[in-house]
Amino acid sequence: MKDEILKDEDYGTRDKRGHWKPFGTIAVNPPHVYPFKPIKLLKHIFSYPGMFFPWTVVFALITIATYFFLTPSLETMKTLEVGWIAFIFFRNSAIILVWTGFFHLRFKNQGVSFKYNPKPIETNNSKFLFNDQTKDNLFYTFCSAIPLWTAYEVITFWAFANQIIPYVSWEIYPIYCCVLFFLIPFIRDAHFYLAHRLLHWGPLYRIAHKVHHRNTNTGPWSGMSMHPIEHIIYFSGILIHWIIPSHPLVAMYHVFHAGVAPTPGHTGYEKMIFKNGSSIPTGDYMHYIHHKYFECNYSGGNTSFLDKLMGTFHNGSEEDTKVVMARIKDKAHYL
Repeated sequence: MKDEILKDEDYGTRDKRGHWKPFGTIAVNPPHVYPFKPIKLLKHIFSYPGMFFPWTVVFALITIATYFFLTPSLETMKTLEVGWIAFIFFRNSAIILVWTGFFHLRFKNQGVSFKYNPKPIETNNSKFLFNDQTKDNLFYTFCSAIPLWTAYEVITFWAFANQIIPYVSWEIYPIYCCVLFFLIPFIRDAHFYLAHRLLHWGPLYRIAHKVHHRNTNTGPWSGMSMHPIEHIIYFSGILIHWIIPSHPLVAMYHVFHAGVAPTPGHTGYEKMIFKNGSSIPTGDYMHYIHHKYFECNYSGGNTSFLDKLMGTFHNGSEEDTKVVMARIKDKAHYL
């Protein structure tokens, strides 16, 4: 039997304007399990697709490979020197160029299949720098995101090397380090929620977060397209490793997760499809809804229970859209 490429109409619907949405509604994560059933919860965490597979594991592998093969020794990083700092900056730049560049080119060739918004990325819109969405996104990624990401990473490595912040040996405390490494996606999502709510405070939104929200029709490069003030807040999650006992690899995973996760989360596509009929989940429909309606879904996919708890969860239904639209009318600074 000949393999066939997946068709988006088998997995969702398009409205009159051509906007696609998956069947069903968005689930709240972690799932409410009462009475507590650990086996059921573990299946949810380790299922495919799920909380860890495929992307969280990929982020971890990128971090581990970079730490062991493309990171100077702590002995080298005891002294702040241009050489190793520049190396880390260009290393991070190369990783993002290859990582996000791949998604950009791959989805450019996929057309509108499984694309939430059928419109192409903007190429003649004055709200973007250079009147071009991709060029605008590239500017903020390489001229703001990566320099500030690198700054946090460099200072943290230097502080570990000089024993300024609490260092834990992986050899002596392997269980503690492994558990902390495992918890990073949840810790980062919790920080993201708090930072995101702060960025939607009127003054900060107008000064900084508005830059990111110009991308209502997101693409892979939109993920790191933020104002420098937002980048300072966004990457500040790594500061927890200045307080709690930690290891450089764990801290690096924290900041790398923040650096690479926005790419698949902002593709604007539900799936990356292949000619043999297989696919990889890439989109984050929950976050796409946030870019579309602003006043909902502030959390990451792993911690959407926070939105549910705070009354800002949009599950993708028409009923929830009506609730959010009513909320938007009360927020004149977004209009």
